[in-house]
Amino acid sequence: SGVVSWLRSATKTAFSRKYLLLTNVTISISLSGVGDIIEQHYEIYTKQQTAWDRQRTRNMSISGMTVGVFCHNWYNFMDRRFPGRTLGLVLKKVLIDQTVASPIVIFLFFATLGMLKRSSWDDMCEEMRDKFLRLYTAEWVVWPPAQIVNFYLLPNKYRVLYDNTISLGYDVYTSYVINDDSTKDKDDADQNDRGTSQ
Repeated sequence: SGVVSWLRSATKTAFSRKYLLLTNVTISISLSGVGDIIEQHYEIYTKQQTAWDRQRTRNMSISGMTVGVFCHNWYNFMDRRFPGRTLGLVLKKVLIDQTVASPIVIFLFFATLGMLKRSSWDDMCEEMRDKFLRLYTAEWVVWPPAQIVNFYLLPNKYRVLYDNTISLGYDVYTSYVINDDSTKDKDDADQNDRGTSQ
């Protein structure tokens, strides 16, 4: 039908070399925002907050843009540097992805959010210290098996789409961790307790 033909044509155009960066960034922005909206509505449902914070969703979406640009270029680099799909090569790419790209992606999230919130460098570093390990540990649970599929089965142009589809659930968790102040509150309480006892 005409609609199906239009969708095929639009998809082919979106994932063409000319528009792939724009497509990948748009996907990353959209799904980062959706992940935050899901997390916020869960928090509203469980009465952890009272209303949808649109600025928080905007910030998470913009962070998705930053990460989308990086992931687009990262996958291009990886496929140029390590062409082929043998099991050994795929496992090598997964290991490099986890040890190099994952920390960079997490840093980009914190850095982008820090700039949007106009946080000081010290505050951003403190937040990273409190929350980085939780996110990086989750990365090791989620991404190695997912990236084996990504690097072994999918063509380069669909990697970011697959990445973001898998990461929707992870984006919900990322939103929770990034916006969770319980760790900071606990550290502040511990410092106050130490100060009182002195």
